[in-house]
Amino acid sequence: MSIYLSLVELEKANKAGALCMIVRSKGSTPRSAGSKMLVYADGTIAGTVGGGELENRVIQEALQAISDGRPRMLEYQMADPGRGDPGVCGGQVEVYVEPVRPKPTIVVIGVGHVGKAVAQLAHWLGYRVVLNDDRPDFCTPEIVPDADQYIPTPMAELTRHMEITPWTYLVLTTRGVNVDVLGLPALLDEPAAYIGLIGSQRRWETAKKQMQEMGVPPEKFARVRSPIGLELNAETPEEIAVSIMAEIIMLREGGDGIAMSAAQDSSVSSAGTHGEKSEAAILDA
Repeated sequence: MSIYLSLVELEKANKAGALCMIVRSKGSTPRSAGSKMLVYADGTIAGTVGGGELENRVIQEALQAISDGRPRMLEYQMADPGRGDPGVCGGQVEVYVEPVRPKPTIVVIGVGHVGKAVAQLAHWLGYRVVLNDDRPDFCTPEIVPDADQYIPTPMAELTRHMEITPWTYLVLTTRGVNVDVLGLPALLDEPAAYIGLIGSQRRWETAKKQMQEMGVPPEKFARVRSPIGLELNAETPEEIAVSIMAEIIMLREGGDGIAMSAAQDSSVSSAGTHGEKSEAAILDA
């Protein structure tokens, strides 16, 4: 299969990878400019940029690019392994690495009023949306038509039906502590980018106590954000959904949740410039 078909299949499967291409070669090198390699998140590859230590180093950089989302230009001399070069061909190679990251996935666990609102908003924001509920009648396209996948199963069995990755955001809008205690422990070791649980602080403390009594190590609870969302004094399901998705966007993009107009000193110009750019981008669109 060609690299281009492999890329198409990668995106269809909503998986991560990195495209590596030799953009310049000089002198004697294993492969010439234009040679390509696709590195998958598990370290396997399609294509080659030359094999050997050079390729091994490019693979490691590609895996880092998948993790941090930043492209990079790599330069290698191929002359003297004694000084750290990856080969002895005598040439020079430049490799461009472009991460291919999957569309982030919002998994709404518990399709009540808030869950439906989160699913609809997440779909509108461009996320891939998965619905999970142990009540099959709630987890259907008739209830929420905008989801990409419906998994009518108990929360504890969710991982049997989907892969949870570093680009997965778990939003637990469940109906009670009993559901959380039975299902949440199965998710605490998964590499999700976010685990958020709806409800009051008292509810979360109750759930933690019961899970600890079941043998769940308390240090695992630090992964869970509860109460969920940013403090907006939200009341309606739609307002609560905005609060939840605002927190996810903040964490995903490295924001701080502070009103831009409240920034002080040097932050004022920085925040103001950001706001002006954002408004300009919207107007230009």
